[in-house]
Amino acid sequence: MAFKTIIVALSNSNSDLDLVIQALTEFHLTSETRVILSHVVATEKSDLDLKADRPQPEGKNISVGEFEKQLKVYREKLPCTTEVEVTTGDPTEEIVRLSNIYNADLIVIGSRGLKGMNRILKRSISSEVVVDANCSVFVVKQR
Repeated sequence: MAFKTIIVALSNSNSDLDLVIQALTEFHLTSETRVILSHVVATEKSDLDLKADRPQPEGKNISVGEFEKQLKVYREKLPCTTEVEVTTGDPTEEIVRLSNIYNADLIVIGSRGLKGMNRILKRSISSEVVVDANCSVFVVKQR
């Protein structure tokens, strides 16, 4: 099955980024396929009180500049039309909104592999997208 428009929801985690792009290449992508590489900068009510100059925990995330460089590399490797959408807001709402705007046939999204109470407490964005999206969703699980 060939998809016409695919929304690829990317986080700025190195492992997630590579896995999601690798999964995308498994689909039958043609020059007719349109891939929207999207990234949502999450905003939460609690983040509004944080000072901009306060150091933030780094974890496994890559810098914005490195993220943009990596996106450029992926765009050059994909055999289809690609666009980049970076938005700010609630990740679930923004991913679903983009899929509706672009009339997507598929959303490809990574999963943090949350289980049990962590899935509820830490909020599983991929699970919420599966429930809320108007198209098919392909969830790439971490290995």
